[in-house]
Amino acid sequence: MSILVGAALTAVLIPMAGSSYAASSCSGTGCDYKGPVTYGCDGDGVTKKTVSDGIMKAELRWSAKCSAGWVRGSDPYPNDNYWSHYAVIEKHSSESGQPLISSQTVTIPDGGSDWSNMLGGSNYYYRVCLRDGGTGEVVCSGYW
Repeated sequence: MSILVGAALTAVLIPMAGSSYAASSCSGTGCDYKGPVTYGCDGDGVTKKTVSDGIMKAELRWSAKCSAGWVRGSDPYPNDNYWSHYAVIEKHSSESGQPLISSQTVTIPDGGSDWSNMLGGSNYYYRVCLRDGGTGEVVCSGYW
């Protein structure tokens, strides 16, 4: 009987592989350039800023547990893109936008969504942008 109980408790305490609710394995700037799902930071991710060009959308997602953010870009309409569209997260040292410390870009899939790797640290200012690969037009959110 005790062997079965021990095995059951062990199974409950071991997190499932790939689980986004596993303990985060990075924090702050230690999360820079790492994937939010791979490092368990997406489980508590919330949207802090959003920007849209009327069709595409970029969201600044933030994990308090990891003190890191990423951009999630989405396109609700399949088969409507003649060129690439990009979602970008930028990390700045001041709210004036200067200097730009780092950025991460993800190509928005036609009729889908995808996210970038993270940028971290709580003493920075972040914003997200959409970039149209055909026209070069860029629209950005305010800083958070």
